Amino acid sequence: PKPRIFRLVKDNAVINRLGFNNQGQDAAMVRLKRMRQRMDSGLSRGILGINIGANKDSDDRIADYVTGVRNMAPLADYLTVNISSPNTPGLRALQDKGSLKELLSAVMDERGEHKVPVFLKVAPDLEPADIDDIVDVASAAKLDALIVSNTTITRPDLISRNAKEQGGLSGAPLKDLALQRLKDFRKASGGKIPLIGVGGIANANDAYERICAGASLVQLYTAMIYEGPTLARNMACGLTKLVKRDGFKNISEAVGSDAA
Repeated sequence: PKPRIFRLVKDNAVINRLGFNNQGQDAAMVRLKRMRQRMDSGLSRGILGINIGANKDSDDRIADYVTGVRNMAPLADYLTVNISSPNTPGLRALQDKGSLKELLSAVMDERGEHKVPVFLKVAPDLEPADIDDIVDVASAAKLDALIVSNTTITRPDLISRNAKEQGGLSGAPLKDLALQRLKDFRKASGGKIPLIGVGGIANANDAYERICAGASLVQLYTAMIYEGPTLARNMACGLTKLVKRDGFKNISEAVGSDAA
């Protein structure tokens, strides 16, 4: 039931319990095909990433992901396998080693000849053993990247009125946890799996810190809500200055430069 999104303005944060509410894949495909056509014809620019997940009431969640890959791979520039939303009961159980191995095997088999990059989005609320297992399974499946991380179910010290609402927390309070998880995955993977940093990134310094810790790319959500669409351009300009300051020839040279 609504409301499902809560702005925690004093904390520069958001709590959401959206789940995967939508009109279904058939409706989404109509819109995505239209977008793909516009992009392929040069009328629109950008990268079309498509997030796939399982239905809350599904009897076979792996089959849901396979269907998502089958329908969306021809349209996407990349696919994100989301197994870390805290708002779909039991979904995070797919991060367990046995379940994850079965899931990624099915997903990568279904991807087949499309060769669209497949990313796995993980939770920040993980134990060290979980991280090692995820890295092992992702490596064996030849996954293209890990997205670290989704929202957290933890509640750091918050001062906003809606701080006790249920759901996933994103924004500034997630920053330290998400950064630590990125470092953990970098260490566990030895830099062999590309990492995408997410969580509490609000400016060029935040993005650069994540890149130096091992992220090849970063993603934004909550900061865009508070700062608006010009944030990405401002961050890109700031990153250029930071890379030049530290003597790197390009941003790629900075990736993992602070990793132990």
